[in-house]
Formats: sequence, structure tokens, C-alpha cells
Amino acid sequence: MNSVEHLEYNTERPKLFIPEYGRHFQKMVDHAVSIEDREERNKVAKAIISVMGNLQPHLRDVPDFQHKLWDQLFIMSDFKLDVDSPFPITSKEVLQQRPEPLGYPQNHPKYRFYGNNIKRMIDVAIKWEQGDMRTGLEYAIANHMKKCYLNWNKDSVEDTVIFGHLKELSDGAIDLAPKGESLTDSEQFLKNRVVKSQRGSGGKKGQRSNRSKKRY
Repeated sequence: MNSVEHLEYNTERPKLFIPEYGRHFQKMVDHAVSIEDREERNKVAKAIISVMGNLQPHLRDVPDFQHKLWDQLFIMSDFKLDVDSPFPITSKEVLQQRPEPLGYPQNHPKYRFYGNNIKRMIDVAIKWEQGDMRTGLEYAIANHMKKCYLNWNKDSVEDTVIFGHLKELSDGAIDLAPKGESLTDSEQFLKNRVVKSQRGSGGKKGQRSNRSKKRY
């Protein structure tokens, strides 16, 4: 009965800084913090790092991973461990800093089926000097626009429509209509789309046919 009364529950224990390593690892770190002799403390800290690395042997010799292990060691010690680290010690304040919010595109393009990346590609092409490289990029963008158009709209589209959209999205900087060149034929895009869909559904058809077979 007395042994039951003295049981320890995790809810009554101190909260783990990194639960993934478990309670025993935390006790090892706490012991290292309590060691008064600096040389012995450094020795124990390196031993703990070695054990931490053994948990993921395929990464333990990677320099960046070693740095991460030392950061985790200082985190588990609540930055109270005073040892000689082979890497710059990241302060508690730096780790607790919240990252800057990521800028999210709030633009609402007129032709959403092209996506935002097309506009970025167009902006890059405009900055290039006139020449074969820029012309090739412009036609590559136009072909991709045609492919996107066919994926989300109709089964065919005239090249003049794509050229008009490209001119509009580039604010008139890219106008391929006067050059008289043609884009990839719509039927070719549609043919490729059909082939991809057949490849994707091939395995499922095979599974259905196997399920329908009787087993004796």
C-alpha cells in the first residue's frame, strides 16, 4: 500500500522542455547542470550529445544536425547549462522570438486559371533584354498559358486569345500577335491530358478487375 502511495505521476512532475526525448533524458540534463566541476560537466554534456545522436545515427555526423543537438541540450537545461559548446550558443530570447509574418499574395487576378506564377514569369521576361532568349521565354509562357486555359475552360482556344491575354497581363510589353508564330496545337495538349488520365486510372482499373474475380 505504501508503494502505491509514493507513485509519481507525470502530471505532478516538472514539464518536459522537449517531450520527444523523454523523462530519463531530462534527468540526465538536470544532473549535468548540477555538476560543479566544469571539466566533468563538459564531459557529461558531450556524452549526452552522443546519446542524442545515437537516436538518429544517419544524421549524427552532419554538422548542422550537431548544432541542432546542442541547441536542444541548452533548451532542455532551460539555458542553465554552462559548458563549452562547439557552436555559438543561441540565446533563450532569440529562440522565443516569433517569426515575421509571411507575405501572402492578396491580388485577385482577372484570369485566375493562369495562376499567380504566370504573372511572375511575365514580370521576369519583361526585364530581359530583347533577343532570342527572351523570345523563347515569351513563347514558353504563352504555351503554358494555353495549356492552363485548356485545363480549366474549353477544349479549344485560338492563339490570338492567348496572345491578347499575355499582352494584357504584361501591360502591353509582350505582344506576340504581330510575329505570326503559332503555339502548340490544342489537340496536342488535350492528347497529353488524356494519356496522363489513362495512366492514373490504369492501376485502379486493375484493382477493380481483381476484386471482381471469384476466389475458391
